Amino acid sequence: MSLPLSLSKDKIRIVLLEGIHPRAVEVFREHGYTNVESLSSTLADRSLVKKIGDAHMVGIRSRTQISPGVLEGVNKLIAIGCFCIGIDQVSLEDAAAKGIPVFNAPHSNTRSVAEMVIGLTIMLLRDIFPKSLAAHRHEWKKSKGSSYEVRGKTLGIVGYGHIGSQVSILAEAMGMRVVYHDIQTKLPLGNARSVDSLDSLLEIADVVTLHVPEDESTRKMMTGEKLGRMKGSACLINASRGGVVDLEALADALKSGRLRGAAIDVFPREPGSSGEYFASPLIGQENVILTPHIGGSTLEAQENIGAEVANTLVYFSDRGATEGAVNFPAVNLQPNEHTHRILHIHENKPGMLKAINEKVANRDINVLGQYLETRRQIGYVVLDVDPEVSRQLLQELRVELTGIDGTIRTRVLY
Repeated sequence: MSLPLSLSKDKIRIVLLEGIHPRAVEVFREHGYTNVESLSSTLADRSLVKKIGDAHMVGIRSRTQISPGVLEGVNKLIAIGCFCIGIDQVSLEDAAAKGIPVFNAPHSNTRSVAEMVIGLTIMLLRDIFPKSLAAHRHEWKKSKGSSYEVRGKTLGIVGYGHIGSQVSILAEAMGMRVVYHDIQTKLPLGNARSVDSLDSLLEIADVVTLHVPEDESTRKMMTGEKLGRMKGSACLINASRGGVVDLEALADALKSGRLRGAAIDVFPREPGSSGEYFASPLIGQENVILTPHIGGSTLEAQENIGAEVANTLVYFSDRGATEGAVNFPAVNLQPNEHTHRILHIHENKPGMLKAINEKVANRDINVLGQYLETRRQIGYVVLDVDPEVSRQLLQELRVELTGIDGTIRTRVLY
């Protein structure tokens, strides 16, 4: 069901879940969106559908699952904001098929994750974690034989994107040699050096840190065979996605002494909330630092994420901008003064733009701005027209009113 006319901002209902930073609410209110409900908890299935069933925009973090079933239960939703990097919790193609763009925050916690990786690198090479545990047991393990400076050591970065490159800069500042491997050609920062293969990186690095997305090419990328290529004195850090490391194989390598240590912040299965039972084959091993997916969980990062995603939702609601949407054509037509803007989301098939333009031509409508972009099964047209004809044109474009077959959703903004 489409929004037939442009709603006033105070009528647009926004629901935020999972304790999203208050800065997000501030951004919405600064732009006139006052109907905002923010909850600290996550919701699932029927409870989630009940809460967001009449919401126009919803904000979530990593635990709330927007499944095909949830999407079937909502009828007013126009956009989803993931206030995090990950987007696995949303059924992206199903959302796109309903004309719902999904936005995330790919850059706002970059520094926080990078700083944590550097901290973990130091802790692993200095054996700080097992020595701290020993002190808590009233044991005094003042041994220097197993402690090393990071200066002069080789850091291997797998995935040289926003976070990996930031780690590279910080590591070099401390005197580390940096090598990296990425499936795409990436220009090095500073004195970092690209290596041709993952195997080559694993064989020379003293610390390996993973910064890759989870997909078919990276799932259980770090197998027992890959771990066996690392130096026995090396350490592994994973602050990317939980499924990229075979944790059983890693546990075996650590128990047998084939690896010095590891630090793991992400897991294939994570508890849905604080206090829930956590299980992992790595539990109990003192040469492993386990953290509860907190790489980007700093106050600074959460505030930045709140502002970034809230702003993208505002821009979409205000002017139909979809730059940064992960499942949608990227459109950002600058507003034209004294116009109404029509948004037409449709199936990506031949003849759609022609059909839209015929509707415009038949009414002798002057188009003051137009943009079309397609992505996979979705096409997205933005039209700026004279205010006097916008409602009439909108009605003609809506498929339920003898409009264009293949129309998914239409809206007018003014």
